[in-house]
Amino acid sequence: MHVHHLLEKNSIANTFISQLRNVDIQTDRLRFRRNIERLGEILGYELSKNFHFENKEVRTPLGTANVSLPTEELVICSILRAGLPLHTGLLNYFDAAENSFISAYRHHPNNDEEFEILVEYLASPSLEGKTLILADPMLATGRSFVNVLEALKKMGNPKEIHLVAVIAAKEGIAYLEENFPENSHLWVATIDEELDERGYIVPGLGDAGDLCFGPKEQH
Repeated sequence: MHVHHLLEKNSIANTFISQLRNVDIQTDRLRFRRNIERLGEILGYELSKNFHFENKEVRTPLGTANVSLPTEELVICSILRAGLPLHTGLLNYFDAAENSFISAYRHHPNNDEEFEILVEYLASPSLEGKTLILADPMLATGRSFVNVLEALKKMGNPKEIHLVAVIAAKEGIAYLEENFPENSHLWVATIDEELDERGYIVPGLGDAGDLCFGPKEQH
């Protein structure tokens, strides 16, 4: 897997990451969602540099111009529910992309720290021969991404897979490298060192889904 770490170089993205983490700012849900959306735009822009391009002639009022345009057939698949603002950011840049939505959540069968990832909903076009972008703001253990990829296999074989995340743990990245095709790409804004005993990213930012949309009932 090819890992592209955005904050290896300083940029305005640092500001959005800082606000997402800050306990005095992140409780503003509108701002939190918008910051994830903006990072989706930035990550999408960086990701687009990896696409295949073809020269096209465009007619202007005064003549013609040659422009290199991407040729990719894109499908953006977000993992509900935290992936929705990230999905919007990507879609802001990839106007013609098709869209896929899938649920993946942590289920604690024994009401303790042990959990399994359940996938219960999928709405997707065919992925055959297309470029798949999987979006989830938090890459913790990596199990959600892997389970989602397994669920998507019935939709066809994409020619290329890109994963987009805001914050990733090193452990989760290692798990993806073991379970995703070697030529996959991970685009991540920033990478944190570890997971706690519950499998949450440290220092992280908390529960992205709850911060985006409010707390949920545990089940």
